[in-house]
Amino acid sequence: MKTYYDRRAREYDDWWLGTGRFAERDRPGWEEEVEALTGALAALPPARTLDIACGTGFLTRHLLGELVGLDQSATMLDEARRQAPEATFVQGDALELPFEDGSFDRIFTAHFYGHLEDEERERFLREARRVASELVVADSALRDDVEPEEQQERILNDGSRWEVYKRYFTAEDLAAELGGGEILFAGHWFVAARS
Repeated sequence: MKTYYDRRAREYDDWWLGTGRFAERDRPGWEEEVEALTGALAALPPARTLDIACGTGFLTRHLLGELVGLDQSATMLDEARRQAPEATFVQGDALELPFEDGSFDRIFTAHFYGHLEDEERERFLREARRVASELVVADSALRDDVEPEEQQERILNDGSRWEVYKRYFTAEDLAAELGGGEILFAGHWFVAARS
């Protein structure tokens, strides 16, 4: 997957912005929901936060407090440095975090958790709880037009094709899977929960 995200880095935000390959997609209410999700994240109290699988920093830039972004892709981190220049960025493995126990107040991750299969999700949750007392996860909402779990073909601008595991959540199911807690956002396109 590292190669996929390295190659996708420069075009990743097209998905958020509805440009490039995503310009013709019919996504009613998408822009309003992106704005509402970023508003919900910006409303979180400032904290020393580790953004795991931060990607391009599209959401990192909306978090308040001392920020560290981690991603396995150097190319994604180059993009993130442009979008969130006040943050510190580290290249590393999200399932073997290169940080001491209790190094952060909060772990944040967006559109990463839903790409993890069962065993990987368990490893991720152990690592997240090891380095922070709070966990905030934002991901894709379960809708009528998707299955709860899918293998998806992703096509990049260079024409390459990639198989990606994708899981969708209701806000309630996401919060329960994280061990209970607060639903921060429940929309048609996105969900977010804090535990």
